[in-house]
Amino acid sequence: MVAAQHSRIGLIDDPRLLAGAAGGLVSALAALWAFRGLPAGLGLFWLSPLPLFLAGLGFGKMALGVAVGVGGLALFAATQGLLPVLLWLALYGVPVLLLMAFGLRPGPRLRLTAPLALLGLWPATLTLLAAALAAEHGGLEAVLRGTVQIGLDRMGAEVAPAAVEQIVRLNAAALALWLAIALAANAAAAQGFLGRRGLALAPAPRWREARLPRWYPALPALAGVAWLLADPAAALLPLSLCLVLVVPLLLQGLAAMHTRLARHSARLPLLILFYVLILVFSLPGALVLVALGLLEQYGRRNPPANM
Repeated sequence: MVAAQHSRIGLIDDPRLLAGAAGGLVSALAALWAFRGLPAGLGLFWLSPLPLFLAGLGFGKMALGVAVGVGGLALFAATQGLLPVLLWLALYGVPVLLLMAFGLRPGPRLRLTAPLALLGLWPATLTLLAAALAAEHGGLEAVLRGTVQIGLDRMGAEVAPAAVEQIVRLNAAALALWLAIALAANAAAAQGFLGRRGLALAPAPRWREARLPRWYPALPALAGVAWLLADPAAALLPLSLCLVLVVPLLLQGLAAMHTRLARHSARLPLLILFYVLILVFSLPGALVLVALGLLEQYGRRNPPANM
């Protein structure tokens, strides 16, 4: 009996379980705050993966698994239906698990190669899943068009049909970019917070030297070819996959830009100028960043080793 009591006490006192449970509850609370439409809900939803990364980067994969499980159960208990839970798992729970599974590998630092690729592969998987689910409702394009129109009607905005068409075509890419930035920013914030306090399991990686696998650029290229060859009525899916898979290349281009300007005396003004130009000239800016990322990875004679 005494041994059983000691076992239960030891289980409760396990820091991995406590950190995982706390991280999952805080993440679920942030997501629930957003789902209920409460003030600052959008900002809290952006920060929802932060407690998950803190649990994983500070206490390991077991703590992260507990965090995702507890967070999912908490949302299921506090909301009606499975949609909020599935949304949280699709956007944060599962991708954080995958990022940590490939990032926390034996070695001196966190691995970045596979996690960077996952920032494109996971949204592409969600896009394919959405297309399969939308097949019974008129296809992906019809569902996206209806969703965009509902959102515009609720905002009371009158948008020309050509603009609606553009929004529909870029919707998947915009969501993928938002998800990639949210995951990458929260992971960096969690690693920085833990590292400054000596709590991180592994030293911070060289974020700006992250490199994609050498085979990765073939994926958006193949999707682009499929888009060019597709029937116009069925071209949205390959176009969306192409744009979604390009997101990691764009992020690699941003990292290359920061790397090249790191030792420049006018680094900050130049970075501000480049970001303004990218925002104003979105498509040309994105193409330049992708080209810079590819040049940094394949054009250098001695590129950094994949991490």
